[in-house]
Amino acid sequence: MSDGVLVVTGTSTGVGKTVAVAALAAAAASAGARVAVVKPAQTGVGPREPGDLAAIAALVGDLPAAEIVRYREPLAPETAARREGSSFLRLEQVRRTVDQMRAQADLVLIEGAGGVLVRLAPELTVLELAGALGAQVAVVTDPGLGTLNHTELTVAALRAAGRDVAGLIIGSWPEDPDLAMRCNAEDLPRLTGLPVLATLPAGAGALRPEDFQAAAPTWFAHPVGSLIAGRSVPTEGEIP
Repeated sequence: MSDGVLVVTGTSTGVGKTVAVAALAAAAASAGARVAVVKPAQTGVGPREPGDLAAIAALVGDLPAAEIVRYREPLAPETAARREGSSFLRLEQVRRTVDQMRAQADLVLIEGAGGVLVRLAPELTVLELAGALGAQVAVVTDPGLGTLNHTELTVAALRAAGRDVAGLIIGSWPEDPDLAMRCNAEDLPRLTGLPVLATLPAGAGALRPEDFQAAAPTWFAHPVGSLIAGRSVPTEGEIP
């Protein structure tokens, strides 16, 4: 396993991966760690438009960051690359970038695209990327109805491939959760056998940078140092 490298994936698109990466970066930085972020494939933005790395920097400030490829259409990276006739992302590019970042950071966060089986390239998914890097994986999930199925399927795919899953991150927990959300809070760790690493409040991405950075460490149920060291986090009970 590659200590200090964490792949952040999701149960689907739009579950809060980018804000989760920013929260991880802020929490790790508050503990004195040097953090870097890699976005292997960015889609849905033009050549000079701000992407996910800009959103992370707006919340946590400047930090070493690298985007490897980007495509204009908001599609799976493989599909977007094929449609615009651009080169596909290559695993060697990701390896080289991560190695460069590890030389200057204690924790390298890699933000995926969509879910674990979304094609980053014809022969490359987030599932395969995590395996090639020997990295732990954190799964960002939604608290609402349907999340049990989506999350269990995601975790099952990761485990079947022998990946080390660090735990779950609830991407957007509302101030007034409904019955399904409250039940899911209890059921997610029970059914997956994984700890809930953090519960991010809804609207966290709209906070002022100083407020986001001050609050981020409080959203984590366990010290982020265990992720930096590549250690497993014990499974505990429900989400607060």
